[in-house]
Amino acid sequence: MPRPQRSEQFDPAEVCVVHVVQRCVRRAFLAGVDHQSGKDFSFRKEWIRRRMEALASVFAVDVLSYAVMSNHMHQILRNRPDVCAEWTDEEVAIRWLRVFPGRRLEEHLAEPTGNDVKMLTRDKERLAEVRKRLSDISWFMRALAEPIARMANKQDECTGRFWEGRFKAQRIVDEAGLLACSMYVDLNPVRAAMAETPEEAMHTSAYDRAKARRGEKLNSAAFDLKPIPTDEAGRKLRETPVDELREQRKKKRRNPTGRKILRDGWLSPLTMATDKLADEPEVHSDGVRSSDKGFLHLSWKNYWALLRWTAQRATKDSKTEMPPVVRDVLTKVGIDVSMWRDLVWDWQRYFGNNSCIGRPESIKEHAATSGRHHYRGQASTACCFA
Repeated sequence: MPRPQRSEQFDPAEVCVVHVVQRCVRRAFLAGVDHQSGKDFSFRKEWIRRRMEALASVFAVDVLSYAVMSNHMHQILRNRPDVCAEWTDEEVAIRWLRVFPGRRLEEHLAEPTGNDVKMLTRDKERLAEVRKRLSDISWFMRALAEPIARMANKQDECTGRFWEGRFKAQRIVDEAGLLACSMYVDLNPVRAAMAETPEEAMHTSAYDRAKARRGEKLNSAAFDLKPIPTDEAGRKLRETPVDELREQRKKKRRNPTGRKILRDGWLSPLTMATDKLADEPEVHSDGVRSSDKGFLHLSWKNYWALLRWTAQRATKDSKTEMPPVVRDVLTKVGIDVSMWRDLVWDWQRYFGNNSCIGRPESIKEHAATSGRHHYRGQASTACCFA
């Protein structure tokens, strides 16, 4: 059965949460040690994390959770057209031009100038299309996948497709589905025996959040959202050799703004603020992510406790007793406590082939609003929810 069309799963003009999976062609190694060639590509995981961080600073898309694996990557993304609507025309223009400058390196580092921004803001039809694309998950994934593929092919001295095809997308329709999916994503390295505990599972959102709680910082990969003065750009282009421009561009990529941020500063906050209205955009103003809106009615302390407890339940015969706080979290969102372990560890069995994730009644409601009778797997997942 073919995958549903993107337009059937999410709309750039509507706030929605999507679980995204992108795989390498023929399960080739994205990162880690390739057993065929013996080469270690582990450093590519940081390529991907930094690219996601950079894109989170310009797109109206919140990165809720992520995990970079050996031959694929997971993200849970939330598009934010409400945030994009709050940006000025100049902000929209500079954000777009930072990612898609539309010029070659030799034409001044492919960095936007003040004149470029003015030209785009004057073209109202083009600007409206750009504003729409900045809150489109498909454009976010395009801007993430293409540069990684080019860099990997250049390093491997080959050409051709690097990714298996278009990314797989699953719409998440309620908090129970979002909590379970977020746990599944954060525990992917543990399930794959790449790490024994969440504390050791690098290049996951849970690892970043845990390290940030201890004050760990990193060089920000966020784009510099200030255009270069046009006269300065012209002077630099005339007076600086191309090789030197390339070297300057490479150095600036390491830390475009010269700032340090907490390790999870670019991720969406975990906990939703109780003093905010549900439809309030909560626009972020520090230039490292699109908004300050959380995504779960759950504290980090309780999320971390649930994550660690679930990680210990690798086998069904595990005798680890469920702490009361963990039981309360699951009961509150309507998940059957006795089925929680199976839901996360056997995720592919319950939601692997589904295009929609959540409680059966939530999936049914979403199907009705989408003009469908039902979604695949709607009935088979009922046993996991109270």
